[in-house]
Amino acid sequence: MAKRKTKFVCQECGYESKKWMGKCPGCQSWNSMTEEFEEQDNKVRGFVTSVNSTNKKPQSITTIERDLEQRLSTNMIELDRVLGGGIVPGSLVLVGGDPGIGKSTLLLQVSSKLANNNHKVLYISGEESVKQTKIRADRLDITSDQLFVLAETDLEYIEKSIEEINPALVIIDSIQTVYISDITSAPGSVSQVRECTAALMRIAKTKGIAIFIVGHVTKQGAIAGPRLLEHMVDSVLYFEGERHHTYRILRAVKNRFGSTNEIGIFEMKEVGLEEVLNPSEIFLEERSQGASGSIVVASLEGTRTVLVELQALVSPTTFGNPRRMATGIDHNRVSLLMAVLEKRVGLLLQNQDAYLNVAGGVRLDEPAVDLGIAICIASSFRDQPTSPTDVAIGEIGLTGEVRRVSRIEQRVLEAAKLGFKRVIIPEKNMGGWNVPEGIKVIGVSTVKEALDTLMGG
Repeated sequence: MAKRKTKFVCQECGYESKKWMGKCPGCQSWNSMTEEFEEQDNKVRGFVTSVNSTNKKPQSITTIERDLEQRLSTNMIELDRVLGGGIVPGSLVLVGGDPGIGKSTLLLQVSSKLANNNHKVLYISGEESVKQTKIRADRLDITSDQLFVLAETDLEYIEKSIEEINPALVIIDSIQTVYISDITSAPGSVSQVRECTAALMRIAKTKGIAIFIVGHVTKQGAIAGPRLLEHMVDSVLYFEGERHHTYRILRAVKNRFGSTNEIGIFEMKEVGLEEVLNPSEIFLEERSQGASGSIVVASLEGTRTVLVELQALVSPTTFGNPRRMATGIDHNRVSLLMAVLEKRVGLLLQNQDAYLNVAGGVRLDEPAVDLGIAICIASSFRDQPTSPTDVAIGEIGLTGEVRRVSRIEQRVLEAAKLGFKRVIIPEKNMGGWNVPEGIKVIGVSTVKEALDTLMGG
């Protein structure tokens, strides 16, 4: 009997080697190489067949007819926005997030809403029994005879169940528990995750069934398994938020059928996740009045304007090197803006500790919040509060100028809706659009001019 050959595969990036190594040459991670058996035949590769037949000839793109297939609405406005308008039939969507964040709850609620619209949904759980899934469904008040539940991890039986039911949506919870029996490695390994995802992709494309798969995340916050997993799927959604806070943010980091800048905001309650249709009111409802180091900024998340509060605390340092800490903002950007304030405005910040926070757990990564960061740092340093009805919008350059931002009219309109009275914007954004009633717009060209306007110098 021939001896079976083995190989060592990195569980982080999928790098293969004939011998064990402590450090992976591919991703530089330590102790990630595990031993797996090499396949002696092509059973697995044959199981994952190509989506398109190889005997087809290339076609001119102008002669290809487009299918006007309508998307499936989930009846959840936030999720539809993130997906680009609904679920595309035949798409493969990967949902990742920390343990206990609410991934299974969200997908079970989506299953219920589609099932109530007479769409067959197959929910496959590899981590819970059908009775445990039923307990969770009762808590969420889910009762629909079009929602089918299966507790299975063998992909061969999963495919048979999909053929029998022919659902409009399939949910796999989670991909790390599913396995193909022809592969000798354990479920959750690089080989199993790669081949199972490829098989599910074939099922989705050939049968026109939308498939959602749940992926576990590593300690660093990335989806576990090879990076190839994210390249294979059509969309990658991350479910973010603190487990000890009620708000959750669904963000698309890849989407072949829509924008990757959209976010959906939910609130976790006893009856499940509820949509937050006006997040600005939620993020601003606990704002303290008359406190220094606070300002409201208008940030764009895709097509939506979100008003959030920036908070800063600046205090004299007791160490040789002052600390710069930021939550929800890039700390390198904070250090840069503090250098601009010191050089262009004259604030002595080199011996000050600075702590910045975005209220509500939102992450801001667009340059239009630069002016708000600079204002709240100066407000805390001078111990001068800003007006609670002011909003700051603008990007800051290294020479201290306030630069133009995009979609200024949309940002100002959202501020006016929430009752703010004054908006500080870049001078270059003045004119060419209609100012909403009840709000005053002031254009500034430098950071010093903005501080003079808000705090009198």
